[in-house]
Amino acid sequence: MSTNSNNAAIVEIAQTASKFASSIVLQADNKYIDVKSILGLFTTLVASQNYELHVHGADAENAKKAMSEVFAKHGLKFTVVEE
Repeated sequence: MSTNSNNAAIVEIAQTASKFASSIVLQADNKYIDVKSILGLFTTLVASQNYELHVHGADAENAKKAMSEVFAKHGLKFTVVEE
């Protein structure tokens, strides 16, 4: 993944997440990143990583769907954790 496409992914992920009231947290290994934080994403997001998305809140179902679409669009590997 090139830096430019990674930047585009980060911006789109953060913008998409900020549309929702739900808490959306990305887990990578033992790190937890609020996906509304562009800085957190910049230091964490790499294409080869497998991520877990944890979504909690009133609009969690819509947030999961939207976030899944953005992650898939950018070729990122993830699973949505159902809790």
